[in-house]
Amino acid sequence: MESFWNKLLNALQSEFDIGRLEGLLVYQPDSPMLFSTGLFFFLFIGFLLIFMSLRKFTLARIIYVSLFSLYFYYKTSGLWFVLLIFTATSDFLIGRILSLIESKQKRKWLVVLSICINLGLLGYFKYTNFLYNTGVMALQKVGVGLDIPSLAQLSYTPLDIFLPVGISFFTFQSLSYIIDLYRSKIQPLTRWVDYLFFVSFFTGLVAGPIVRARDFVPQMYKKPSLSREQLGEALYLIICGLLKKCVISDYLSVNFVDRIFDAPALYSGFENLLGVYGYALQIYCDFSGYSDMAIGIALLLGIRFNINFDSPYQSATITEFWRRWHISLSSWLKDYLYISMGGNRKGKVRTYVHLLITMLLGGLWHGAALRFILWGGLHGVALAVHKFAMNRFGRYFKTEGSEMSPLRRIWSILFTFHVVCFGWIFFRADSVQDGFKILNQIVTDFRPDFILQFITGYTGVFLLLVIGYILHFIPRQVDNRIKHIVIHSPMPLQALYLIIAVFIVVQVKSAGIVPFIYFQF
Repeated sequence: MESFWNKLLNALQSEFDIGRLEGLLVYQPDSPMLFSTGLFFFLFIGFLLIFMSLRKFTLARIIYVSLFSLYFYYKTSGLWFVLLIFTATSDFLIGRILSLIESKQKRKWLVVLSICINLGLLGYFKYTNFLYNTGVMALQKVGVGLDIPSLAQLSYTPLDIFLPVGISFFTFQSLSYIIDLYRSKIQPLTRWVDYLFFVSFFTGLVAGPIVRARDFVPQMYKKPSLSREQLGEALYLIICGLLKKCVISDYLSVNFVDRIFDAPALYSGFENLLGVYGYALQIYCDFSGYSDMAIGIALLLGIRFNINFDSPYQSATITEFWRRWHISLSSWLKDYLYISMGGNRKGKVRTYVHLLITMLLGGLWHGAALRFILWGGLHGVALAVHKFAMNRFGRYFKTEGSEMSPLRRIWSILFTFHVVCFGWIFFRADSVQDGFKILNQIVTDFRPDFILQFITGYTGVFLLLVIGYILHFIPRQVDNRIKHIVIHSPMPLQALYLIIAVFIVVQVKSAGIVPFIYFQF
């Protein structure tokens, strides 16, 4: 116990050394603001005290939270918080004009304008170098084929373009407002600061969930309240998020997964396979951990977000997986892309094409690289094949695991899980070629005799893998029971739960900050 308090004291001293306090309060590129840092914890406590004093003053509260959100974004991306203000301003003005115009054609052009601005910004910051590199490679091939030395000898030097954290999230969120306004599903906001509050709300700003205006805006104007049950639920979510991110995800990343994916040829096929399983657990714990903390922190402020992850590896079909994984993104792609293209209303063949295009663009949303497009294409094909199987052999192929017999559901979960893991190989690998190296090692150099050596050499990693997957696959009733116990425990006991969680985090905390995976998207 003494070592824990020493570790905790050292961590606090490193975070709050008075000599460098000024540096902590300004943007530091190597140390972005994270929910899991002590700095955020203490800033949030101070923020919360003032926030509670403004509960009765709606406009003052909205301005205050908006300013804190902009500061939070400044701490993650520096002066690029101006980009966030620009996005909020442009779409607020477009929305106001959209609400005043009745001409259907003009309204369409305003939506197009919003799409061009948002996707233009996203395209410049995220895809310029990708398109530049693709163009150079194409010209090189033309030069070689036509024997034009000036083209064949072209070289690619990446442009120095900073990718603002979370730009994919807040641009999609802002676009959903304009599209819903065009579809007459919501009423327009009349104050710019209200729209800024919606777009910049800090808990979901940099890594989601992507919230809809129709779910979020009505809660902005309500006087914040926090019941004992809500406090317990928020605490439960924050504790779960901390343990997922700082214990399971970060430990697996630093101590095993990164080593495998950085040099797959140095490890046996068995180790590569466990590296894939490790990454599947890592990315789930990392992203769902962030979502849990974001939802919990928002709940403390009187705003409830919808669930973003629902035990996705328990899915028995790929369709069910995308109803459980990153729900805010998958529902966004469905509502604003898949359905806009025609969804399943244009015939079976077009339905399969729409699914493939949606997932290809979903893959490209995750990153400007061929491996992300391949990952999206894999899921698009899998969704189309499953849709075809249900249309053709509906008696044997179901949408949800709950519709299957227990034995078939188990086999279907295992199959779906490995399809998803296959995709994660290319999602995580540094290149498509590295992804195939991992597959080659698994197929040609499995080395089962390494199993015992792995368990003894990576005991901590092995235990976390086992514990992590056991916790993920526990029945919903058990999970709900644990949640109920935490929510309805006396406050001193809830405080003890938090202390225990912090104790565990401090014990396994990595030396450096491990950013959330989805910060790069």
